[in-house]
Amino acid sequence: MKFAKFSAVSAMVIGLATAASAADYPERPINMVIPYGAGGATDISARTIAEPLGKAVGQSLIMANVTGAGGATGSVAVKNAKADGYTMLFARVGSHSVNPAMKATLPYTLDDFRFVTVYEINPFACAVEANSDINSMDDLIAKVAEGGVSYSSSGVGSGLHLAGAMVLDEFGVEDPLNAATHIPQKGGGAAVTAVLNGTATFLCTNSSALASFVANGQMKPLMVTTKEPVVGFDAPTAADLGKPALHQLVGWTGIAGPADISDEVAGKWGEWMAAAAGDEEFVSSMEARGSIIDVMSPEDANAFIQEQYNTFRALVDKLGMRIEG
Repeated sequence: MKFAKFSAVSAMVIGLATAASAADYPERPINMVIPYGAGGATDISARTIAEPLGKAVGQSLIMANVTGAGGATGSVAVKNAKADGYTMLFARVGSHSVNPAMKATLPYTLDDFRFVTVYEINPFACAVEANSDINSMDDLIAKVAEGGVSYSSSGVGSGLHLAGAMVLDEFGVEDPLNAATHIPQKGGGAAVTAVLNGTATFLCTNSSALASFVANGQMKPLMVTTKEPVVGFDAPTAADLGKPALHQLVGWTGIAGPADISDEVAGKWGEWMAAAAGDEEFVSSMEARGSIIDVMSPEDANAFIQEQYNTFRALVDKLGMRIEG
């Protein structure tokens, strides 16, 4: 009985200590893992929100690009981190919808993370180099039929890889995995560069990663995947082209920690993100890139991510893109 009493008291003391620790969080800088390379959509979003988010948090945010395996390397680093809220992930459609749908041996599942929010949605756009003789999606599909067309992505099994295949499939290309050559790169920024330097014919990527190149006349957009036009992109929408299924092809950025982070820590992130995502400079900067800022609750974020996973898994199964090894 004495041992039972001691255990009860000990548990109460530990509980109080944990509560106090959560109340004091954060007491030191927070490591923010960006699982993709510099210049891509995830990196742009993370570094744009870093300043207003840091102000809301009241501590330094240590931004680190931990790249590799289509976002899996950085994601695993956060999955395996201590669940104290001091190591968090800028999760992305590629790392947490596409990767789980495509890779049978992925070293994590959606259940290994706790999402505190999704705060940004951005459409995909398909584009070619500005001087290309391809001026429309009809031109592109005709070129694919002739042969010799390639598209770049941020890696095998990445969101950009799936996007290229999904777009070709929706436009009636038979055997889209072989009709155009997939050229994987080390990140979204490198995928854009591959089109600019002629290594690849086209790519389909997030509007945020293309916006500056479209604005300065280096890239020519052929379509956007939205119902409504995207500011800065003089191109037809998927609705205009009669391809409503492509409305599901969007990018998103959220923040997640290891699965066991506490309710208290998650709650603080909800408050910080609401404040940061309301920053006028951040919103105007991201909207100029075609993004939509919408801070989701953890519940809404998880439902949205699951819907994205289901959409992409169905496409992966249809095209036989599942990577088993």
